[in-house]
Amino acid sequence: MTASISTAYSRDLGDELRRLRENNTSFGGRAMAVQLGWDPSKVSNIETGKARPTEVDLAQYLATCGKGIEFLQDLADRYRHAFDLYFAQVPDNLRTLAMVEAMATKIFSYEILSIPGLLQTEAYVRALFRHAGCESLDAIEKGVEVRMERQNIWRRPYRPECVFYVHELALRLRVGDAKTMEDQYLRLLFNADFVRIVPADEVGLALKTPLQLFEFGKASPLAYTETDLAKVFAQEPSAVASSRKFFERLDAAALDAEQSRSMLAAYVSSLREDLHDQRTDLA
Repeated sequence: MTASISTAYSRDLGDELRRLRENNTSFGGRAMAVQLGWDPSKVSNIETGKARPTEVDLAQYLATCGKGIEFLQDLADRYRHAFDLYFAQVPDNLRTLAMVEAMATKIFSYEILSIPGLLQTEAYVRALFRHAGCESLDAIEKGVEVRMERQNIWRRPYRPECVFYVHELALRLRVGDAKTMEDQYLRLLFNADFVRIVPADEVGLALKTPLQLFEFGKASPLAYTETDLAKVFAQEPSAVASSRKFFERLDAAALDAEQSRSMLAAYVSSLREDLHDQRTDLA
């Protein structure tokens, strides 16, 4: 075991090991340490992602959980880069991101063409997956379920402090039918205290990449972005500093909370007027 800087992915590894212990043994953390002949702090540090286990450590830990060599090789391969300050994951791996969101004390988010996932309505999510070309209804419903589960952070007694910067292009892009968009605008309006709209004429910002910055109580801050090919987590200090500067730029360019609220209300009114005109035409 070697001391390392804790990362989002190392905490993911530690959490998986803890779950394996709880689901496959009757040992608590201290009893597990006795069984392995380790100091109790070693089990604690590994299970919280604060220390890098060696391959021997993993082999001993997993053997105590009743797991064989194939399981060890699979887990070692998946978490080979768990302590890297930059790492990428396949796009359908949501476990680490969900853990990051659940552990964060502050979340800063910037989206350009869609509403931030933590503020999306169920109908909007479903329409978004359809537009994205999900192959089956089962895949769409699974995606909706996972997205909604991530929003459980809003039910926590101490939910994170958040600022969501949303480019106006996301408001203009029609996802689903008019009712879906109306409900989505209203969801944003309901949460307008921490939603900041970036005006459509901020073209330079529209050409950037969606970005999130997470802060934690004790762990180092983490920058995150994603594409169709990969989810990218960056904990390297220069990446975090660059992300902070970008959010400072967003803060200067975005409408303030009251202006953002007014714009969202205008989008709701405009959509309702369009629906009224359509009903008049039909009459």
